[in-house]
Amino acid sequence: MPKSASDSPSLAPSRKPDRDMQVTPETQFVIDFDDNRAASALVGPYGQNLALIERRLGVVVDSRGNHITVAGSRDGCDAARRVLETLYTQASQGHDIAQGDVEGAIRAVIAQGSLFEFDPKTAKSSFETINLRKRPVRARTAAQDSYIRALKRHEMVFGVGPAGTGKTWLAVAHAAQLFERKEVDRIILSRPAVEAGERLGFLPGDLREKVDPYLRPIYDALYDLMDSRIVERALQTGEIEIAPLAFMRGRTLTNAVIILDEAQNTTSMQMKMFLTRLGENSRMIITGDPSQVDLPNGQASGLAEAVKLLDGVTGIAQVHFTAEDVIRHELVARIVAAYEGLPQRPAPNKK
Repeated sequence: MPKSASDSPSLAPSRKPDRDMQVTPETQFVIDFDDNRAASALVGPYGQNLALIERRLGVVVDSRGNHITVAGSRDGCDAARRVLETLYTQASQGHDIAQGDVEGAIRAVIAQGSLFEFDPKTAKSSFETINLRKRPVRARTAAQDSYIRALKRHEMVFGVGPAGTGKTWLAVAHAAQLFERKEVDRIILSRPAVEAGERLGFLPGDLREKVDPYLRPIYDALYDLMDSRIVERALQTGEIEIAPLAFMRGRTLTNAVIILDEAQNTTSMQMKMFLTRLGENSRMIITGDPSQVDLPNGQASGLAEAVKLLDGVTGIAQVHFTAEDVIRHELVARIVAAYEGLPQRPAPNKK
């Protein structure tokens, strides 16, 4: 268990704050962590996790072995202590600590504030978890928590928002969980191949090799969340199926989880065709980023139309992410926010 010594004026951090960081030390403390391995995981490679805490909370954090010193404003130090104890608890349980976990812990602590007693062992217990054989996948933000809850309770879910918010990642994790529990027989992955105009015949290889470049992000998630041997066997037996959107017409998909990624690049007719493929005991997850439409000018996005038409329909859930929910990298959040500030491209005049 970590041990802290608060308001000790003799403990001064050796690392200086970043040049652009304004810190007025009002308090400082040291936490001594018992588990050196967990403390090392908490600090992260080259101290990158501590650096993120510094930037986000406006404090100065210094580590020497399993001793971490925090200095800054009283509120900032209190928030930093909560974040460090939460992450240390996760690391002590054998979980890897990525920067997304650090960002999620920071946001959870900020959202909780200092109104209640804080227990790091239960700090994130309110967030939903997807339990997989390989490792658990936890929601890191309130939006991700809402998304997982929607996936568990609805047969059709739209995850709409910018890149880096975990839409596709969590959709694949949920599909993998249902597959491992044998609640469904298949996972079907689809994505519009806009760059090839849906005409894949000229590409070399068999069907899987033709669409691999377009589905690579989903493949990466599958291999990271499931054992690679299970994924390869399931691909060979058809239990995990790659189904280009252009080839979905006329099918009825039963006992399956169907994921449509990059749905903002579907046309209105393609989206209607896809949504009506849903069969008995199946779940359908549609993800997309309305700000990254690659359709020709003047072509309406099927995702935008479906979100508007199906709002409030029983059995269908919609979860909207924003730039505040980006956890891929803190720079991605800034990039998304910068682009969201641009004026929208005017629609071409129709004659």
